Amino acid sequence: MAGLTPSSPRPTAITVHQQSRVLEIAFDDGAAFKLPFELLRVYSPSAEVQGHGPGQEVLQTGKREVQIVGLEPVGHYAVQPSFSDGHSTGIYSWELLYRLGREQEALWAKYLERLAKEGGDRDVATGGAKGGAKGDGCGHSH
Repeated sequence: MAGLTPSSPRPTAITVHQQSRVLEIAFDDGAAFKLPFELLRVYSPSAEVQGHGPGQEVLQTGKREVQIVGLEPVGHYAVQPSFSDGHSTGIYSWELLYRLGREQEALWAKYLERLAKEGGDRDVATGGAKGGAKGDGCGHSH
């Protein structure tokens, strides 16, 4: 895994909180983060969300109430959540989860700014190829 070294922080505990919709993760360097499911979903590392190159990111909308319905380990370096909207192709490395936690405020602000700029809504999924619905229009079956 690129960027993951023996000195990279590793999780010591991961808890899925359904009621508050946060993934709580503690790392062996003492850092601990509460990552909202919505943030995890809209910053999924999958091709469905990230596109196939810079500038091809697909704005995710209507994800405020999304739930994590499953969380599977991937080797000793990542987890793969299944979301209530059917999305399950993102593999979240420990490094990515750490970065999402550390940069949560800036990433959240960037997401809200992009929603406002593109007329997106946290509560309503917009249709079409650029929508945040299950069919993302990238030509892959997910």
